[in-house]
Amino acid sequence: MKNSRNLANILGFNVDSFTKEEALDFALKNGGHVITINPEMIENAAKDKDFADIISDADLVIPDGIGIEIGLRILGYKIKRIPGIEFGKLLLEKSVDEGKTVALIGAKPFVAEQAVKNLKNEIEGLQIVYSHDGYFNDEDEIIEGLAYSKPDIILVALGSPKQEFFIKKLKPKLPKSVMIGLGGSFDVWAGVVKRAPMIWRKLGLEWLYRTLKEPERFRRIFPTLPLFVVKVFKERLFK
Repeated sequence: MKNSRNLANILGFNVDSFTKEEALDFALKNGGHVITINPEMIENAAKDKDFADIISDADLVIPDGIGIEIGLRILGYKIKRIPGIEFGKLLLEKSVDEGKTVALIGAKPFVAEQAVKNLKNEIEGLQIVYSHDGYFNDEDEIIEGLAYSKPDIILVALGSPKQEFFIKKLKPKLPKSVMIGLGGSFDVWAGVVKRAPMIWRKLGLEWLYRTLKEPERFRRIFPTLPLFVVKVFKERLFK
């Protein structure tokens, strides 16, 4: 187990070089805010200093998007991506082994409810002490509910950057808890959305599979992804 971070840097943002297992151990031992970084987040952070500061202040930054893995390779780093949805599931499974409690915040009401039900059926002994969908008006009320429940692991699926700003506000209340934003993961766990077949995942093409299934995602991916790669090439050339 590694107790210290070995960081790579891409377009001004640090990314941890841990393997999936090392990142899991580090998160559970140290707690704090885990960022699942992708090119779209870096693009948004370049326009929003507050969001950039959240990423920079994170306790662990894992390379979620395939674009990040490609970019890191261009810069000479051999760091494999760690899909946030898989990391989140590992946290839940590990919570049972270590007797830790869990909270889930986010997604539509039905989705959140079904995700909790499916996860409890799938992971025997899972202790979910607090859950709420993402459609709430009083953020402080949710934060107080979490503070009262004191979960060890908090999964937040509000979409980026909303989930990261929510975690920033929550963190002072539960500084020892592991907190991670997981976007649309609850939809998959609820069975509303299917992940790409394994062959697509192994080839690093899950993003393409999802875009083909959800064409509205095209505007989010393009031109962000190709422009990101171009920027990384420029960084490599002028390093």
